[in-house]
Amino acid sequence: MSLPRLNRWIPIFNWLAAITLVISLAMNFFYAPTERTMGNVQRIFYFHVGTAWVGAVAFFIALVGGTLYLRQKRDIWDTIALSSVEIGLVFLTIATAAGSVWGKPAWNTWWLWSPRLTLITVAWLTYAAYFMLRGAIEERERRGRFAAIYVIVAFVTIIMTYISIRIFRDIHPVVFGGTAESAQGASEGLQEFEAGLESMKMGITLTMNTVSFTIMYIAWMLNRIRLQYLMDSVDSLKMRVASRLQGGKA
Repeated sequence: MSLPRLNRWIPIFNWLAAITLVISLAMNFFYAPTERTMGNVQRIFYFHVGTAWVGAVAFFIALVGGTLYLRQKRDIWDTIALSSVEIGLVFLTIATAAGSVWGKPAWNTWWLWSPRLTLITVAWLTYAAYFMLRGAIEERERRGRFAAIYVIVAFVTIIMTYISIRIFRDIHPVVFGGTAESAQGASEGLQEFEAGLESMKMGITLTMNTVSFTIMYIAWMLNRIRLQYLMDSVDSLKMRVASRLQGGKA
């Protein structure tokens, strides 16, 4: 995507992200029903699930970017992978913090080293180490190649985090999908709403939050890609100036 095209799309997605975020906040506090056992604290659930979902999507996009970089050796794919990991790590941090606040009234503890929470910590540390890898390699093509391989392998931690509560007994509830027989009966903190209108309102609010955070991810991604274009332009200009100065001294 060229810089002029980015400059056209970025304001649109910035406004969309702002508008949908305001709508999501309004729905969280004024439209969504109050949960029976946790009360208003449960409303943070919408932030937790929305950011966790978008974080996983961001790391998957990074995997795609890394794969395409290995195939095509185009810098844009390395930029997409790098940008998506940066944004995904932000969303993963928000999801973990929101989940801790949500878990306090549900589990009577801020944190527990259950399989799900242990694996989410491993995933966070794995993707944080991605930036250490990039910082340790100076040559651009070699850095992009190693980073691409790393981000592909790192996605295993996201897969394991997703399936952990479906195959192991865990305090974390399974919100969507089923579980293995050995893992059933271990979930706590499931939402309790009256069937019908209240359940529908909960689902609509959750969907709106997920859409809102997805648009925010796209807006941040476009802004980050533009920033990388500008950084590359500055580096290129520095090299041209340095080359000209060296030529003048010669």
